[in-house]
Amino acid sequence: MVRALPALLFSLCLACGSTTEDPPTPGGEACERFAFPLSDTPSASHVSSCSSTGCGNGENPPNSGMHCTTWLSCRSFTTEQPRCSWLHNLEHGHAVFLYNCPEEGGCPDEVAKLEAARAIAAQGSNGVRRALVAPDAQLPKRFAALLWRRTYLMDSVDPEALECLLALQDKEAPEPELGCSP
Repeated sequence: MVRALPALLFSLCLACGSTTEDPPTPGGEACERFAFPLSDTPSASHVSSCSSTGCGNGENPPNSGMHCTTWLSCRSFTTEQPRCSWLHNLEHGHAVFLYNCPEEGGCPDEVAKLEAARAIAAQGSNGVRRALVAPDAQLPKRFAALLWRRTYLMDSVDPEALECLLALQDKEAPEPELGCSP
């Protein structure tokens, strides 16, 4: 009996020591300081009009929910894009980086940090980075980084937080790893 105890403890350690709940994140423990909570599981149904007010899950910005049948190309936009469209991007496992810089001259240095995050997002089979950057005047803070069911709001862009968030790309998306046109 005494000899069996170490083997039992070893087996228990092996069984408990690994989880598939979240993938390893860049920076290891450094990412633990960021919270990327999951929103409730919404419907991922399509709406007929991309201007529909029925899009999203009621959060600002929405990170899941009903959305358009069309999605956006994965690139940077200088004009606002329909939320209903980029929600479809999120469903495909794409990352969406948003900014609200209404002051004259905007915030080019901060937007450049969002662009840098877009450049390290997961690639589709066609080599296109599966992320987009766009302005959004409705944001409650100046910047937002989104994945399906995850939102990270910021007053200034934190590249380390964005890298940690991108480690979760495709994790909860209903249609993960789908490619994106440039």
